[in-house]
Amino acid sequence: MKKCKKHAFGKDIYLLGADEYGTNYWLEAPKWDCGWYWGFGYVETYTNNKSPETSEDISSHSHAKDFLSKYFMVWNNSKPILTKQVFNEKEGWELSELFEQFYFLKQAAEMFKDGKANCATADVPLWRKPELVTEINEKLIPQITSRILKILSPTV
Repeated sequence: MKKCKKHAFGKDIYLLGADEYGTNYWLEAPKWDCGWYWGFGYVETYTNNKSPETSEDISSHSHAKDFLSKYFMVWNNSKPILTKQVFNEKEGWELSELFEQFYFLKQAAEMFKDGKANCATADVPLWRKPELVTEINEKLIPQITSRILKILSPTV
């Protein structure tokens, strides 16, 4: 498949590939949301296709979390969604690594912003580090998302 960038619902989207039914999967461009976190990794189909076997709607909204096994290649008995991809194997491995880094840093920024992991109601903000939040959100995550979009962008 050829790399493709389009615009849908007010945002840029990048083709990842297609599933066994020919449904295209698109990655939405990153967006700074609510003034404190990166909205990114959203994978959409933008269609109302039906599965030939079950007639169920196969439209979807998902996340690029676990990109390696979910979208890229068979790993630990997984069956990736994409049967056709716009990226080659080398790019697929790099995308897998970059998405893991993105989700890790996004979670780290949230913890350093609040000073805790938010798994309990106790207000014990031990790790509040605004300088790390700034570094992650203004430098590190933009570098990662920029590289992901560069991989998925068509060459001019």
